[in-house]
Amino acid sequence: MSSIAVINFFKKPFFTDRKYIVSIWLVIAIVSALKQYFRGAANYNNYLIYKNVFYHTIKKLNLYGSYPAEYFDFNHYGPIFSIVIAPFALLPDYLGMPLWCAANAMLLCYAILQLPLLSQQKNAILWICAHELLTTLLSVQFNPCMAGLIILAFVYIDRQKDFWSAMVIVLGIFIKLYGVVGLAFFFFSKNKTKFILSLFFWSAVFFIMPMAISSPEFIVQTYVDWYNRLVIKNDSNTALGCFQDISAMGFFRRIFDYQNFSNIPILLGGLALFAAQYSRISYYKNNVFRMMLVASVLIFTVIFSTGSESPTYIIAFVGVAIWFVLQEKPIANWKIALFVFAILLTSLSPSDLFPKFIKEQYIQKYALKAVPCILIWIAIVYQMLTSKFNLNQSKNEIVE
Repeated sequence: MSSIAVINFFKKPFFTDRKYIVSIWLVIAIVSALKQYFRGAANYNNYLIYKNVFYHTIKKLNLYGSYPAEYFDFNHYGPIFSIVIAPFALLPDYLGMPLWCAANAMLLCYAILQLPLLSQQKNAILWICAHELLTTLLSVQFNPCMAGLIILAFVYIDRQKDFWSAMVIVLGIFIKLYGVVGLAFFFFSKNKTKFILSLFFWSAVFFIMPMAISSPEFIVQTYVDWYNRLVIKNDSNTALGCFQDISAMGFFRRIFDYQNFSNIPILLGGLALFAAQYSRISYYKNNVFRMMLVASVLIFTVIFSTGSESPTYIIAFVGVAIWFVLQEKPIANWKIALFVFAILLTSLSPSDLFPKFIKEQYIQKYALKAVPCILIWIAIVYQMLTSKFNLNQSKNEIVE
């Protein structure tokens, strides 16, 4: 099949009409949730943790204790999550869980569609991320929603809606801490004073809100308990053989088979490179430069977190997709190679396309799912530091 035939094939309405891809995202969410529900409670343990955050808050039970009669593992979400999950927790699981997954998928879909990109670029991002979305939804994860909140933090700042940008950032922080990366867009704000004051306002709102279904004393103690639980979790994440720590640090820790491998050198190096992206102040108003930073933030959030696991990569993979659709046509071979590498090793590696032995003995054991995203993130930093960005705001491509 010629390249022209391939291009024409992907120009068919099924691929270009947004209603199809949005419908597919919705079907993925609902079908994956129902599949896990009918396979039994062990297959939707995360949802059982989530919904019980609401019930434990009402009953004033320690949100971070062990409840083996209800679920295995521990809750790692902040008390505001009790309010977020409440509408779903009140429903029977066979309704609440599919609606929860659908809400997660649709929030991320909505956020992507708000990005200042061309219509075909946004459609491409949705298609590229569809399989990674399935991976995270099969674990009934919150990660699609977190990715959506990070993107909306940028979108609202880009539209000079600092008050709402502050809201989604603080909400993300109070739920899972990952939301703090939304502050990376601070320098794009045209009203920084309003933005800072809005952060304080929403912090107070989300701190107080769970008290409406419990008590002030309980919520204050809950934040102490949350901190203690996260400290324990961070220590357990770095254990060799753990399914988490699929990160830059985890990759080196496992390659060298050394559990006490220090995170600090890699984190400092990552932060230095991340900070360097802000050095090209003259491009702050350029749309492509700003979108490249969004891609960088999404990937950085995952590859430099010891808490990253396979379902977390929906956050990073949206960043990969944004990076790819921004590249100038014709796309350089090395960029295509990196993108295909990410599709295969990051997105498709959890699927049945890879033999179980390969997945367990190599991909999981050595945190290889992180490698393509690490390389693409380095490529993004390199491009942001060296590329010439077209000053024509209507052209959403990088000019090398």
